[in-house]
Amino acid sequence: MTDIQDLIQPDRGQDAIDIYLVNESGFDDFTKSLSASQRASLSGQKFEGKGYQVGIVPDGDRFFAVGGVANPKELSSWCLARLAEALPEGTYRLAGEAAETGAGPAMFGWLTAQYSFTRYKEDENAAGPRVLLTGEAGKIDAAMAEARAELLVRDLVNTPAEDMGPAALEAQFERLAKTYKAELEVTRGDALEQGYPMVHAVGRAAERKHAPRIMHLTWGLDSDPVLAIVGKGVCFDSGGLDIKPGTGMRLMKKDMGGAAHAIALGELIMQAKLKVRLRLLVPAVENAIAGNAFRPGDVLSSRKGLTVEIHNTDAEGRLILGDALTRASEEEPELIIDFATLTGAARVALGPDYAAMMARKDDTAAQMTEAGKANDDEPWRLPLPDSYREYLNSDIADISNAHTNPYAGASVAGLFLDRFVGEGIDWVHFDTFAWRPFAKPGRSKGGAAYGLRASWHMLRNRFGG
Repeated sequence: MTDIQDLIQPDRGQDAIDIYLVNESGFDDFTKSLSASQRASLSGQKFEGKGYQVGIVPDGDRFFAVGGVANPKELSSWCLARLAEALPEGTYRLAGEAAETGAGPAMFGWLTAQYSFTRYKEDENAAGPRVLLTGEAGKIDAAMAEARAELLVRDLVNTPAEDMGPAALEAQFERLAKTYKAELEVTRGDALEQGYPMVHAVGRAAERKHAPRIMHLTWGLDSDPVLAIVGKGVCFDSGGLDIKPGTGMRLMKKDMGGAAHAIALGELIMQAKLKVRLRLLVPAVENAIAGNAFRPGDVLSSRKGLTVEIHNTDAEGRLILGDALTRASEEEPELIIDFATLTGAARVALGPDYAAMMARKDDTAAQMTEAGKANDDEPWRLPLPDSYREYLNSDIADISNAHTNPYAGASVAGLFLDRFVGEGIDWVHFDTFAWRPFAKPGRSKGGAAYGLRASWHMLRNRFGG
């Protein structure tokens, strides 16, 4: 992971380069205090105060920087991100009106903007660290924790499947268990086939080193309310015997993105010592093709006892989640949140910038949406309509794993999962892309977290620390 430890530091009067923030409407007033040569410098850089513009202004034998933002008095997570990407190595502090406002939420983007994935190739064009000084020392640790969670998701998703198989996800659980003194149970082999038959069926065609398993981490006091976090860990998805085309398979290393979200959120919860009894579950498989792969038309048993007819082997993520959600429900949790790179339908509906969210309870959905809006991670709620449940009817089993018409793909997948969540349990499902196809300030192309910060802030508001 990119080392962000010292990229934001308390301001103790160290030598630093000033950053001024302006918008288009305030740009003319700002330039009145500048010399003619400084105004000419900004003009030559075509700086006008538009969002994400960066200007560098000579000031004797030094320089100061200018950043364009929508509102200098109300910064978003991304207002400083372009500056952190574009400025040369050095130490900076906000000046002028921005110094009074403080960086606040924009600390997050300052940190995430300096991420690069260098496991296999160094970034030859990478600048040295850009350090931000702030008088808001009390906010640094929280910003660091959230940024590390985001960057963990990016690292896990960006890593190719050969190096991020089920065993690598298990290693992440081992790290969490050791760091936070949590209990870890890993189920594999015959015990997996008996206890989690759909997880076993989906993953059994993979080679031995990528054998299927489910990780179940437990942390917190028995007296605290149970919170279950579940993530889809399909480490690579060929589509199975209903094989994907090459273009559809190219990014399937990201199909464990739900697991990455769950791991990152679980760590935030334990690090902050939320008053919960955490149950963190990730079923980890590779949906591979071999002579023992599960087939279209097969009927699988499940941990819940429901039989599932396989209409499409490429609808495998909901199968492993079904067993995991059943296990989570057995703890009678106050809330279950699951993350999954589940459907292309969600991407068609919402594009790459919003996580599709489904929820049983309106109040919980509203809390999640409010927390997301306040932290630049807004989810978009999709329905779980009873009228579409019939789309999953099967002539020979309790339920089918996919429907045959082209309608409401994300919601129907959600309805499948709903059958495996215990009756009356508060449940939120994120159908997350876990990938950013185009870079934006603070948000690199590649692995990305959606719904992570919304969930974290909602949980912190609900359970405290």
